[in-house]
Amino acid sequence: MFYEIRTYRLKVGTLPTYLKLVEEEGIAIQRGHLGQLIGYFQSEIGPLNQIVHIWAFASLDDRERRRNALAADPAWQAFAPKIQACLEEMDSKVMRPAAFSPLN
Repeated sequence: MFYEIRTYRLKVGTLPTYLKLVEEEGIAIQRGHLGQLIGYFQSEIGPLNQIVHIWAFASLDDRERRRNALAADPAWQAFAPKIQACLEEMDSKVMRPAAFSPLN
């Protein structure tokens, strides 16, 4: 299993707008393509205005296929600019659990 950890730093003041857009529109589109959502988080302590979401994929090929399908979806293409207006910075990591990890 592979886990994609995406971290977004939002523009100050846009967190409520971002969360509302994702909850009401975006997450359903993402789940339809990306599959297993491990968690969706907002920062409380430390660097503020951050969102972290984690998705599980069976393989790197699975991840590529699913992300390509999301990118090609007209509903996602219409939605993405709405949240992109809130973003300052994006970071994506793909991680593989150690053999002893509970998520292995």
